[in-house]
Amino acid sequence: MARRKLVAGNWKMHGLASDIAEVSAIAESAKEYGEVDVALCLPATLIERASRAVPTFAIGGQDVHGAQKGAHTGDISAAMLTDAGAKLTIVGHSERRTDHGESDAAVRAKAETALASGLDVILCVGESLEVRERGDALAVVTAQLEASLPTNDTASFGATGLAVAYEPIWAIGTGKVPSIADIAEMHAALRGRLVAAYGDAGQAVRILYGGSVKASNANEIFGVDDVDGALVGGASLKAEDFLPIVEAAAGR
Repeated sequence: MARRKLVAGNWKMHGLASDIAEVSAIAESAKEYGEVDVALCLPATLIERASRAVPTFAIGGQDVHGAQKGAHTGDISAAMLTDAGAKLTIVGHSERRTDHGESDAAVRAKAETALASGLDVILCVGESLEVRERGDALAVVTAQLEASLPTNDTASFGATGLAVAYEPIWAIGTGKVPSIADIAEMHAALRGRLVAAYGDAGQAVRILYGGSVKASNANEIFGVDDVDGALVGGASLKAEDFLPIVEAAAGR
């Protein structure tokens, strides 16, 4: 089925007040590509300022807590994100799973809470180089997805409220990219798990590719079946690097 492309930037631990101008430039240029959904997931310190600067553009968070509120020093709740103007959030990014020891169960709880609070969710899964080299990538990543998927009824948030981002950990920021055949195989396997979990609604969930996406490889990656967009890291920090990826998603 035809799915509307989504290109989301993840600024990670980059961005100060002076960078709101870059957010505004990206948001303004993205208007030219109305056939693509475009978003930027920013540091929590910038979400409210960015949302005020570009109120019609999708600003997101990079993480959310699984609880609605409570004694969780340094964390951010779904209500706080929406209050700041966020429309979506990333959960389960490999850097959260690795650096902070987040389990699949924790990622599932975060996704469920965010969706129940009205936030769209980009749920990340992916394998290490060791897993890829020993030939276990498909089994490991599909099992990770199955254990991380929210149990919310898709009717409560709409299947397009959830996106899955496949990010081979070894490709993030390295310039390395899996072969097109490997990407196609993984995305097809993830689609199968989504349909198994959600029935026909699983066909509407977008699967993004993330891992050294740039203007020079975006067209080829977006041409793969079941690649419904991208989660972009470093190339999303500047409009001149990010917008060519959006243009590729638009098929121009």
